[in-house]
Parts: sequence; structure tokens; C-alpha cells
Amino acid sequence: MIDKETIQQIIDSSRIDDVVGEFVSLKKRGSTLLRLCPFHNEKTPSFTVSPKRGIYKCFGCGKGGNVVNFLMEHEQFTYPEALRYLAKKYNIEIVEKERTPDEIKELNEREALFHLNDFAAKFFSENLFNHESGKAIGLTYFKERGFRDETIKKFQLGYSLDEWDHFTRHARLSGYNMEYLVKTGLTIAKEEKHYDRFRGRVMFPIHNISGRVLGFGGRTLSSEKTIPKYVNSPESDIYHKSNVLYGINLAKSAIIANDNCYLVEGYTDVISLHQAGIENVVASSGTSLTNDQVRLIRRYTPNITILYDGDEAGIKASFRGIDMVLEQGMDVKIVLFPDGEDPDSFARKHRSSEVYDFITKKAVNFIFFKTGLLLKETEGDPIKKAGLIKEIVGSISLIPNQLLRAQYIKDCSELIDVEEQTLMNELNKIRRATHDRKMKEKTQEGDPTKAEPPVYLPEKQTIFDMNSSEDQEKKIVAMLMNYGNRDLVFEVLNEKPGAGSSISINVASFIINDLKNDGIVLHNKLYQKVLDVVAESVENGTVPNEIFFLYNNEVDIAMLAATLLLPKYELHDWTKVKINVKKEDDNLRQTVIQSLLSFKLREIEKMYDHNQKLLKNATDETDIGNLLNQQQKILKKKKIISAELGRIVLR
Repeated sequence: MIDKETIQQIIDSSRIDDVVGEFVSLKKRGSTLLRLCPFHNEKTPSFTVSPKRGIYKCFGCGKGGNVVNFLMEHEQFTYPEALRYLAKKYNIEIVEKERTPDEIKELNEREALFHLNDFAAKFFSENLFNHESGKAIGLTYFKERGFRDETIKKFQLGYSLDEWDHFTRHARLSGYNMEYLVKTGLTIAKEEKHYDRFRGRVMFPIHNISGRVLGFGGRTLSSEKTIPKYVNSPESDIYHKSNVLYGINLAKSAIIANDNCYLVEGYTDVISLHQAGIENVVASSGTSLTNDQVRLIRRYTPNITILYDGDEAGIKASFRGIDMVLEQGMDVKIVLFPDGEDPDSFARKHRSSEVYDFITKKAVNFIFFKTGLLLKETEGDPIKKAGLIKEIVGSISLIPNQLLRAQYIKDCSELIDVEEQTLMNELNKIRRATHDRKMKEKTQEGDPTKAEPPVYLPEKQTIFDMNSSEDQEKKIVAMLMNYGNRDLVFEVLNEKPGAGSSISINVASFIINDLKNDGIVLHNKLYQKVLDVVAESVENGTVPNEIFFLYNNEVDIAMLAATLLLPKYELHDWTKVKINVKKEDDNLRQTVIQSLLSFKLREIEKMYDHNQKLLKNATDETDIGNLLNQQQKILKKKKIISAELGRIVLR
């Protein structure tokens, strides 16, 4: 358990723009920061971060909260995990005792898998540096590849001894469950026997964005052809290779700083480039590039440079990956290394400055690269050239930006000596065919909404429909969160002239007492939950402020606070041109009272309508009499409230 004082220190030290900026490339807009949302696929930025209030909010998907909520949502952390992450980031000491075997067993499954992988990474690293076999075999291999000690430790490289169950035995003695050993893939279960998956291999831990170990890649040092060169962790609850990029935890800051991401194929490519001073680089971990991986890069930059070795066959096989990048609206460049070279070997043979100059100067726009490569095969063959046109125009058709498509068509026309209009006609043909295919798929599925992501409308923030009970309740909760600790002043009139006095009461107490006196309960369960939490706090002598709501242990309350505390629109400073714009809190007392009265009036009207329906169906004279009596009382109360609101009742 983390004590309250430490939690408060963590929260006070955490800057939301600093933390979110590690995962999302933010751009300044007024007093807030804006970028594409990391929680849903969008093309227009709607993800907003407010450093002043310490909250984030996406006006597309609706997700929002404080810095802790962000880590919990983005990284799937538990509350304690998020706090520990922030403590580590801001060098805040959290004293934790070593877990016993019994405590390890009690960890939830997901956390247990993370904990086990972390244990394994440390174990393999210790083998590499401290075990005789590890030093003689594993460390020697890495040294031969030119990796320095600091680089090896930076990537947590390790070695798994060439013994059947060396790691498994050690993990079991340390209290780890066999079930979890099998689920992570560290141990293979075959009948009643258990043995290490990665025995006799150098180890490459695979991390998520925040640096937690998701799985491993293991490379054999054996020359036997029957043994696979690489073995990777299987899919698990925490490891899904299709949405993981090797090295992303170490690259994200550099990607944002350089506004560009280098994409390579293998682990050693990433490591060698890092050692050469190029840190904005990731790898697809031996898998074909996926849409999830592309979207992960897009969080940090719209620019990607793909580094290929000189194998043309491999490059052609990777064209699909280029198309996926284009479809996400990203700018793609290609660097082709000389025959027989890859980023790893090239980086080891050249100085850091030479590597940087090469990949910078040799980066070619995808259209020039793809066209140049395919043109070699079409000389004197009109049929192949027609296929080339279809291939290249097909890639261009995927680009969402119309102006960019037009520019690429123009460039392509000049490169392959085909009229621009001809290419444009082919482009339109392909886009129509794609559209028709998608519509057909929708029809076949029987649900037209399945093929397209839902369209999210901006949530109402500062504008409320006062004819809606839901919005009236939201308005009351919004005032609690925004102005709960503000005082309202009321005049107290005495019978003697000039003997009047005034009293003050905070907004939170006024709203809670007013609703309580009338026995009103909010229909929305979350809004009522907020009222209950505020009431309890007021009873204990604490008037809630923004921080109370934003960093509430109840995650749903913290999320709601982000929604109601962060305005979607920022008003222009009209005072500079001597125009006064009224704000909600200019006459806070009137605003609070009016909101409460409007809500009560709405509730009374609903009660009146309900009783009218009962009267229509009532047959018993006693029931009819009681209902009529209730209606009279309701009308009386309604007239009083309406008079206070300055309204005229025509009933």
C-alpha cells in the first residue's frame, strides 16, 4: 500500500502535459494542447490536454480524466501501478517490501504475468553478466556484434542457459505459479514435463510504451539448421505482437522531437542504430507490419521512414506495409541500403555521422521509390507497364487527402510518361470500385454500421438543454465541480429598518441541502453518486474543490470531472476590444438558484403528467380524490417555483 502523503506528493509532482507527451505528440493551441486521440481512430484532432487544470479530454470518444486516469486507460495500469509509474518518473521514493510467495499468488492474473516477465528479464540479464556460460556465450556474442555494455543494459539483453529447465526451476522456487509460466510462454508444458522455451538463446525483452516487459525474442547461437533462428513469446493476455513495436519505449521521445520515425525489420537493427545515436527507430519484431503498429507510430508523428536492406524481393513483399501507412494519411519515405547491407551491418561499419547522413540523404518519397523499382521490369512491355500503373495508382488511391492524391498523380505522370488525366481516370475507377465493394460488404452483413467506425458527436460541455432532465442534472453536478467551494452571500432581513445582515454558504452545501430538503434524488446514478460523495465530504468538514474530483479514487467520478471541468471552446479575449462577455459565474448565486429551480420545475411537471395518466385510468373515488388533491399541491408548488423563475403558468 502507498500511503496518502506519498500519493499526494506524486499527484503534486505530476504534469499531465509531460506524461501524456510521452505517449502522444501534442501541439499547442491557446492555453491547451491538441492532438489525435490515442483511444480511437480519428482523422481530425479532438484530444485536448489542459496543463492548467491537469486533465485530458477527447471530444470525439468522450474519454477524459487526470494523469493517473490516462495511464490507467492508455497502459491498462491499475491505480497503484499508475502511481508507481509516476513515482519512478519524478524520482519519488516508494518503499515496498519484497513480495512473499503467498503474495505473488494473490496478484491478479494480468499483473502476475507482468511481474513474471520482469522477473525473467532480470534473471536472463544476470545470467549474461554473472554466469560463466552467460559471459562465455551470450556476452561474447553481443560483444562480437559491437554492442557496448551500456547498450546491452539499456535494452535489458540477456541469456537463457542451455539447460532444459534452468529458468523454470528458479521461477518455481521463487514462488511463481506454473500456470503463469506457461501462459507467458517462458515454460513449455508437454504432458507432465516442463522445460524452458528459450534455452540456449540470447534474449531480447520486448517492452510496451511505458517500458513494461510484454514478452521475449530469443535467438539461437547454434548452427544446426533444424533449430529455428528466432523463437518469440506466444500471444498472451499482455502480449499481442500485432500491436507491439520493438524499441518503442526508448524511441517515443526521440520520435516526437524529430517528428519522424524510422522503421526497421529486426531487433539488432534497432539496437545498432541506437548505439549510432539514432534513437527514433522501432522494429515490427519480425512480423509483417500491421494497422495497429502503424497507428501506434501515428500517435507520435505523421512521418515514417522505412529502412530496407538491398533485397528487392523483400522490398516488394513489404509494399503492403507501405499501403497501410498511406491509408493512415501518413507521409512515407524509403531508404534502400546497398546490396548485402542492412541497418545493423551498415551502422557497425560506419561512423555515427555517416549513418545519419546516409539515411537522411537517401530517403526517397514512396512514389519515386516504388515507380523507379517497378519501372525496371516494364521496359518494352506495355502489359507490364499497365500493371505498373495500376499498382502505383492503387497505392495513391489509399491516401485520404485529396490534394495530396492530386500531387502524387502529377508526379507519377511525369515519372512514367503517362498523361495525368489517364492516371486520374484510373484513380477514380479504383476509388469507386473500393467504395462499391465496401457498400456490398455492408449489405451482406445486414448492418450498414458495421463497416464504418461510429461517428462521435462532441459532448455538450458548457451548453445545456434546460428542457432535458439529464442535462439539468449534469448542470447541477457541473456547478458542484466548478464552484463547489465558492461562497454564496444571502441577505438576512430583520424587522427593524437597516438592521439587515448577511450570511454566506458554499455552493456545495447549498445544493446538497436544497435537494435534500425536497427529498430529490437524481435519476442518473453517476450524478447521484457525485452528490453522495460531496455530501459525505461536507459532513466531514471538507468542501470539495477541483482536485477533489479530478483525483478521486472513484475512476468514473474523475472521468466525469474531466468532462465537466474542461471547456471545449476557448473564448477570445474580447476585453482587448472593450467587449464584455458574460460568464457563467458572473452572478453565481443567480445561476445556482435558477438551475435548481429549473430542475425542480421539470421534476414537478413530470410528476403532474404522471398523475394525469393515473387519473384517466382511475375508477375508485378515493383514488381519484387523492390524485386530485396531489395535483392541486403540485400546481401550487409549480406556481411558486415559476414565479421565482419569472415565468407565467397558464394552468
